[in-house]
Amino acid sequence: MKKKELLKQLIVNFQHSLPAEVYPRTLVLPTDSGKIITVPGVRRCGKSSLFLLVINQLLTQSNIRKEQILFLNFDDERLQFNADNLDEILQAYRELYPDIPLKDAYIFFDEIQMADDWEQFVRRVYEQECRHIFLTGSNSRMLSSELSTSLRGRTLQYEEFPLSFKEYCLFKNIDTQYYLPENRARILNAFKEFLHQGAFPEVVLGTPLLKERILQEYFFVMLYKDLVERYEIKNPEPVRYFIKRVMSNLTKPTSINRIYNELKSQGVSIGKNTLYDVIVQTESIYLFFSLTKYSPSLVKENNGDKKYYCIDNGLRSILLHPQSEDNGKLLENAVYLHLRRNLSAEAGLHYYQNKKECDFVQTSRGEVIRLLQVTYSLHDEDTRTREIEGILEAARATGCHNLLILTLEEEEEIKNDNYTIQVLPVWRWMLDETL
Repeated sequence: MKKKELLKQLIVNFQHSLPAEVYPRTLVLPTDSGKIITVPGVRRCGKSSLFLLVINQLLTQSNIRKEQILFLNFDDERLQFNADNLDEILQAYRELYPDIPLKDAYIFFDEIQMADDWEQFVRRVYEQECRHIFLTGSNSRMLSSELSTSLRGRTLQYEEFPLSFKEYCLFKNIDTQYYLPENRARILNAFKEFLHQGAFPEVVLGTPLLKERILQEYFFVMLYKDLVERYEIKNPEPVRYFIKRVMSNLTKPTSINRIYNELKSQGVSIGKNTLYDVIVQTESIYLFFSLTKYSPSLVKENNGDKKYYCIDNGLRSILLHPQSEDNGKLLENAVYLHLRRNLSAEAGLHYYQNKKECDFVQTSRGEVIRLLQVTYSLHDEDTRTREIEGILEAARATGCHNLLILTLEEEEEIKNDNYTIQVLPVWRWMLDETL
């Protein structure tokens, strides 16, 4: 089949599937902003669902016809595009609907990073043809830096993540009114599943037997398609080992140099600079996020070892098969993701480390606004002492009095040295936006 005929088929088939059945998400995209809407995020986190929600809204509330919707998923292996043939998309649409001006169409391009040299095409379409353009991509650098450089002031970015715990409960049809005793037990059990299995929508809705296989496939695609192919990595096995090594050290300051020396001592041949490149690349595809050490000095802040967090606990679980002692890491990783998804443009997130440690330092316009410590339980006296002393040292160093310790189930108020520390269950904190 010729490419243009294939395009027509794909466009019409999608239109005939509308309106789509789709679960709502917390993130809501604007429909008529006049800007290019970009939605970066890890593969399979639900970016396409956001498009479907927008499209359903256009059809039901804005009197837009199905024929005005131009949707293409560039992850389709039959679609191989570059700067020379991207115009065929518009030609195919015009031939299908010659009576619909392109300015009245709504263009949705899913996984746009799979098309080579797409930026100039999108810019031209936006400036000359259509102001209703929506883009998703699984590479943050390609959707933020490249596009914002060529289209400064003409884009609005909305990052999407796997499900929040509140969304997870919605997908599982769990009542989140936690003051009812019968709900509280269900919520806690759901949170434990959320903690270990992760929150990719397909995994959450899938049968137990398929969950692990789905996650393995996700990781395979991320490793080989998004990393190895995209960045032309010649030897993927050391990269796979490196990723597992970073995974095992989640939530702790991680020295890339130390991992390089480990690999070298085991006879694994990979350059140190390559590892530094790879960790940046894993961040660009949303596999990892990095956290810098808090310091009033920007120079010092960027000099220390970074802590790394993973996009999804389930991915970590299928790679490492963690034991019960990893519960604390999984809990802290879940907290990081919750904080990261709700991070505003003027906010910052760091960790504190001096004589003691504090897991998260939240800032706004350079001022420390909250300190958070995460631990699975405070029942052990040594753990209790360590967590309290860590957050108090950070409080004295930063002048912050908004102190929070998050645990699996415990709830109390600790007064110490003119400071009040609130202790809350993580799941309650995630469900209650006022906390």
